[in-house]
Amino acid sequence: MDGYRKTSHAVYDIKYHVIWVTKYRYKVLHGPIAVRTRELIRQGCEARGITILQGSVGKDYIHLLLSCPPSLAPSKIMQYLKGRSSRILQDQFPELKKKYWGQHLWERGYFCATVGTVTEETIRNYIANQFNEEKNDIFRIEE
Repeated sequence: MDGYRKTSHAVYDIKYHVIWVTKYRYKVLHGPIAVRTRELIRQGCEARGITILQGSVGKDYIHLLLSCPPSLAPSKIMQYLKGRSSRILQDQFPELKKKYWGQHLWERGYFCATVGTVTEETIRNYIANQFNEEKNDIFRIEE
């Protein structure tokens, strides 16, 4: 069970590949702003029990590979990380507040994909071969 994480009621290996960009793709993430952005994302992930496996702060994007507990939905993770970092960055860097007068540092959307070591085909075969019932039935009853 290498690589699995545990909570009091679950053993899991959930990884998300997430990307989000600055509003209007302005290239504002450089120097002290980029360093502070990285710190805020690290703090936010640590507070929620999220592990950053890999990440990068580009001039106009954030790119992360995260390992998350099953109790956190990707949309809530993104809402928390983007909202908190935007608010704090704009408070600490007046030039951002000036540039983003609507108080939205990040674009509304984001990219999220799951990452895993087991393919869909492997899982289908595992489930299909557990019992000797009809092979064409995709949702069977165990007896």
